[in-house]
Amino acid sequence: MKQSSVVDLLLLLLAISLLTTPAFSDLVLSKVERRIDVTSQIARVTKTLKVVNSGSESVSEFILTFPKFLGNNLAYLSVSHSEGKGKSKRTLVNLSVREADSNGIPDSISVYSVALPKPLSKGDTLTLEVVAAFTNVLQPFPEKITQGEIHLVMLQESAQYLSPYAVESQSLSIKLPNARIESYTKLENTKLQGSELKYGPYKNLQSYSYSPIVVHFESKAAFAVAEKLVREIEVSHWGNVQVTEHYNVVHRGAQLKGEFSRLDFQARPNPRGASAFRHLLARLPPRAHSIYYRDDIGNISTSEMQSDSKKTELLIEPRFPLFGGWKTFFTIGYGLPLSDFLFASEGKRFLNISFGSPILDLVTEKLIVQVVLPEGSKDISVTTPFAVKQSQEIKYSHLDIAGRPVVVLEKNNVVPDHNQHIQVYYKFSNINLLSEPLMLISGFFILFITCIIYTRADFSISKSSPTYLAKLQWDEVLATLQEVQSIIQKCLATHDKLEASLRDLSRTGDTQTCKAARKSTDSLLKDLSKELKPLLGFLQSSSLASHISPKVEELVAKEKELEEKLMAKHTTVVEGYEKKSSGRDIENRIASQQQKIIALRQEIEDLLEFIDEI
Repeated sequence: MKQSSVVDLLLLLLAISLLTTPAFSDLVLSKVERRIDVTSQIARVTKTLKVVNSGSESVSEFILTFPKFLGNNLAYLSVSHSEGKGKSKRTLVNLSVREADSNGIPDSISVYSVALPKPLSKGDTLTLEVVAAFTNVLQPFPEKITQGEIHLVMLQESAQYLSPYAVESQSLSIKLPNARIESYTKLENTKLQGSELKYGPYKNLQSYSYSPIVVHFESKAAFAVAEKLVREIEVSHWGNVQVTEHYNVVHRGAQLKGEFSRLDFQARPNPRGASAFRHLLARLPPRAHSIYYRDDIGNISTSEMQSDSKKTELLIEPRFPLFGGWKTFFTIGYGLPLSDFLFASEGKRFLNISFGSPILDLVTEKLIVQVVLPEGSKDISVTTPFAVKQSQEIKYSHLDIAGRPVVVLEKNNVVPDHNQHIQVYYKFSNINLLSEPLMLISGFFILFITCIIYTRADFSISKSSPTYLAKLQWDEVLATLQEVQSIIQKCLATHDKLEASLRDLSRTGDTQTCKAARKSTDSLLKDLSKELKPLLGFLQSSSLASHISPKVEELVAKEKELEEKLMAKHTTVVEGYEKKSSGRDIENRIASQQQKIIALRQEIEDLLEFIDEI
């Protein structure tokens, strides 16, 4: 246990022992059942509280408390109660919850006030269902591990329910990811059954009873945290809602200690990468279409999609496994049918769409939702089931005149429980739909008139003039330069295929396939070299290309040198695998070659840029 956490617990116990609470004596909790689910990185707490008014006066509010170290990490809180009788008895009605003043309560306790549906009279009972989600309460212990070690986390809680009210009977059950538990606090009436740890029942507890417990266990959950997520939801009245989500994800589990070995991970991914996660699952709306997944480099094809009438599941696999402390940046986008999310009510249109990320068990430290409405929208209002920071901006897109209004919603510490529907209301006239088509029609009309005038007017100069002849020669030089650039680019693409065969070799160990790839690239590079010879001859013979020809010759020579270095590297790696050398030994042998290859690639890029500017 961390020293700061121990100090917090001691301060909490000291404050509770000195506290007297006559103001809360009218209510008694006759039965408390607590369930804590820590199978993911989010600690979800469900409480069933049976409240009895034992006083003489009616009570209209209920005080809910948490230890401060938990309250500071509270992400989601809802309180509901059952209404009705018989078959409709389980109809839950959400109650209003607000953060309350801590007058008469220690600073080490977070306090919330719940407004009861009606005043609770003497002798009346009420059953409350409390659901809370906490982030950052499962602390990695140890904080740093090697690639081959398992991921252990620590949970701190209280076996007895912390409340300003007396408790007649209470029990606690903790659902763990699996039965592998390093240690746990053993108290009276403690039972461990498989992956479930139970405390209690405990009878006749005084107000503010507290019994700290610590559970140290293995967790294979993905501790994926989006440090920042920007969701852009663009509404088009032509029939589509386009959603684009930009993720900045970090693994918040135990940090990786030491070096990462790709060879060990590929050979033994389970024991040698147990603390890493390789996949994220996103559940999109059922009729999502035009789905893509990419990062800064480009499109990522390592993803799978399954769709049915109820949902669309996108299995996302980043380019590399994420260990503790590692980060990745990516974007997913998809389109949705407008008719599924846009409705009309009382002269207004409203967009009804989910607020949070579709990725399961993802914690988002800062979520920004940008709802882009059609140009001409007005009287905008937003309805959300929880508090968010709201603002408005203007976005300009193609064919916009006044710009499109953007509703910006921001919220910190977001969990999947926040993935509820929000409503964005606005007024929009269908006449505004005609503005862009009219602009396009006008633009095409002007273009056609311009083309007619251009084709009927004679702007040409004499084809026998020196200026015209010089222009033809220069055009031929430029066309030759473009052909040279195209061939060099094909050579570079062939080099990339050769490099890709080495990456496949590191993954599969199949040297024969790697050799076949080299043979194929050898043949292709020879054909490209033959195509270059007549082009170089033309540039050398042209007087207009005298200042360009040396650069082109240098470009061809650099490409040839790069080809030789790549072939030498390829030979070294293949021989290393045939001799069953270690990955570290192979990397050391090709280190100098790799440095020269990188330098040559940069020189070729610079020469191509120089020629492109011509």
